[in-house]
Amino acid sequence: MSTRKTSSPDRRKLIMYGSLVAVVVAIVVAVGWSSRVQKAATDVPISDSKLKVGDTAPAFAIATNAGNFDLAQVSTPVLLEVFATWCPHCQRETSVLNDVASKYAGKVAMVAVSGSPYGVDGSSPETQNDVNGFSEHFAVRYPVAFDPNLKVAQLYLKSGFPTLVLIDKNKKIAWMKSGEIPETDIAAAIKNVL
Repeated sequence: MSTRKTSSPDRRKLIMYGSLVAVVVAIVVAVGWSSRVQKAATDVPISDSKLKVGDTAPAFAIATNAGNFDLAQVSTPVLLEVFATWCPHCQRETSVLNDVASKYAGKVAMVAVSGSPYGVDGSSPETQNDVNGFSEHFAVRYPVAFDPNLKVAQLYLKSGFPTLVLIDKNKKIAWMKSGEIPETDIAAAIKNVL
């Protein structure tokens, strides 16, 4: 009676095919994970605002980490940011906006309002803790608000995060941009409304 052993070439093929399947599965999982977590700036779950430069800015009031903010009560121009805590563009833009807040303190009111239903992990619901953590982690030096109903985003969000909106002292939209905006561009827009 002879027992048949698996030949060495058959075993190598089995190991090779098994390894190939494992690599393909790992690639598929990695691509799926990265596309789920890393949302693009234009991946907006809310439809774009129809606002344009020259329109009257819709009124809003919101509680921030620096007290209540009511657009109707502000007599200076306002720089509004609609942001998402998971958005890498928003995260990087905080240093630019910190500089703008310092340079234009007392001349321009600033407020950042959360505009995504997704928290910092990109998938769970946004919470006040996500917004607080964002503000602390990125050392934000301007008022930041959690908007659980996304009302401000519904009014102002354009094409992606962050959306920056400059509202003049007459409550007209003076300038709007989405994405990472250089400080020089923001400063030029502000100088036009001062």
